[in-house]
Amino acid sequence: MNSSIAALSSVEKDYLKNGYFAMNAKEEMFCKGLTVTFIKRIDDVTQKVMENVKPGFSELQKDSTYQANMKALENDAKKGNQYDVFVRPFYYGNEYYLFVTETFKDIRLVGAPPESIGKFGGETDNWVWPRHNADFSMFRIYANADNKPAEYNESNVPYKPSYSFPISLKGEEKGDFTMVYGFPGRTQEYLTSYAVDLLMNQQDPIRVMLREKRLEVMEEDMKKNDTIRLMYVNRYAGVANAYKKWGGEMLGLKKSDAVNRKKKFENDFIELLKNEPVKKEKYSNLLNQLEKTYAEYAPLSKQFDYFSECLLGIDGFRMMRGFMGVFDELKKKQNGKENKFNALLKETAPAIPFKNYNKETDKKLCKAMLEIYSKEVPRTQRPFYLDSLLGAYNGNTSALTDFLYANSNFVENEKAKNMYVNFEANANIYEKDPLYLLASSVYLHYQKAVIPQVSYLENQINQLQKEYMFGLKENMKGKLFYPDANGTLRVAYGKVSDYDAKDGVHYQHFTTLDGLIEKNKTGEEDFYVKPRLIELYQKKEFGQYADKNGKLRTAFIGSNHTTGGNSGSPVLNGKGELIGTNFDRNWEGTMSDIMYNVNFCRNITLDIRFTLWIVDKYAGAGYLLNEMKILK
Repeated sequence: MNSSIAALSSVEKDYLKNGYFAMNAKEEMFCKGLTVTFIKRIDDVTQKVMENVKPGFSELQKDSTYQANMKALENDAKKGNQYDVFVRPFYYGNEYYLFVTETFKDIRLVGAPPESIGKFGGETDNWVWPRHNADFSMFRIYANADNKPAEYNESNVPYKPSYSFPISLKGEEKGDFTMVYGFPGRTQEYLTSYAVDLLMNQQDPIRVMLREKRLEVMEEDMKKNDTIRLMYVNRYAGVANAYKKWGGEMLGLKKSDAVNRKKKFENDFIELLKNEPVKKEKYSNLLNQLEKTYAEYAPLSKQFDYFSECLLGIDGFRMMRGFMGVFDELKKKQNGKENKFNALLKETAPAIPFKNYNKETDKKLCKAMLEIYSKEVPRTQRPFYLDSLLGAYNGNTSALTDFLYANSNFVENEKAKNMYVNFEANANIYEKDPLYLLASSVYLHYQKAVIPQVSYLENQINQLQKEYMFGLKENMKGKLFYPDANGTLRVAYGKVSDYDAKDGVHYQHFTTLDGLIEKNKTGEEDFYVKPRLIELYQKKEFGQYADKNGKLRTAFIGSNHTTGGNSGSPVLNGKGELIGTNFDRNWEGTMSDIMYNVNFCRNITLDIRFTLWIVDKYAGAGYLLNEMKILK
């Protein structure tokens, strides 16, 4: 949602920094590109997807049949309506479900608190508990006169839902039932010990180290200049989110002794089959094959991470990808062959000048990433052209970067814009651009030497994992296997719960505005709030949103299993009443994507009473509450 608010913002009207609340319908602002999708129907189509698969089919033949069947099912479900339809695999392709959805495209911003409240705590508090930020924004869906989806039009009217959650002001206490209803992105609860070992001891450490450096560079420039801050705010948030999540994931997995617990689970599974020698041999061999395949995959995964997280962390490198296709199609045209040159050139033109990009900031990123790359990646694994340039500059990545950015047309917005005046006539000059030569050679190296092998081994792992998953479900009859998240609808239930973070550290299950004020008094930048909030606190103007003891709660935690994608998911009590919105997890609990631990994995929920207090008392947009079903 931040990207939609940022798109409406400017330096003069910075809605991310200062917040925004419409005081009437006319002030609600259309968010181009933002959509809201409702699920109309979900069908189990497993048998239909697996039809026509004959004994002896290779995995390629099976997959081709599955894809054809899925496409046919989607086409049939689309006939005679305007719905969108897609089929998703569950349990690594052992089951399939069809989703019929309806998407609304006229979405308008109603309100969002200032950044100092919505992101109170900044990166200091991100992924941790206790939390005190009001991480929410409000949008309204608009529809045509028939309450159906429509493109943006001033004549559109507010959408009328078939049902909306009543809102409870009662508050929740430790042990109370909670349920999260949303669309979690991805979990991998059934990975083997070999996968968890690789993730915990190689992949996460490398990715965290590289992102930490990128954040350091961006933050330095963002603090100096508001224009650069707006350019990079969304990218910084995206980089930071995964950076801190992976750090917590490593911590939680180690704390849970995850690798050894997975090994024990695998041994117990094989022991369960001791009276069925054929099955025991089959799944013992399967686990051995997984171990062998992960051993082959690990060094290639490392190479790919230094490509995707290091070299592609440089905008100048990443932006070259689109032009490789332009030059390829131009060569076809020059040789009299059928080509798409004009169409591709037209597609890339809107990207020039590059938006949300600052040359000097990117130059710093390039220096930082090349320095790490030259130290951590052996020469035998580097693209030849990059290694040659590093050799020519005696390993001085700073001097190499200065040369690239001083002599490239692509990274200078005015020069890049002028390239389109007569691109074809000057293409031979542009194709010799030093940054383009380097970036394109890097892409080609990884596309030929690394990515195909990575893809091949990942396909092998996925197939082995599918068989392993089938074996678990077929033979462990007393265990319930819930499907991994894959961006589709899930319901997670749990309780409002406190937890012990580590020896001597116990966290209670809720926070109050008192804690926010205490953090503010430290004077740290991440804990700044505008004077108005402090004034309301001092006057104790909490209205109907405070507890009986006069305290205003800000957030609470529970044992619901959530993940990325659950941000904004409604959190309900046992009566189906809205009590908050999910927005994060505790740092120690981010490992729940891989292994959920009920003792300390916690989802963090914004208390609905704090949300309503911000809307009503802080923003003065209390009229919005008249549209809500609030249970006092």
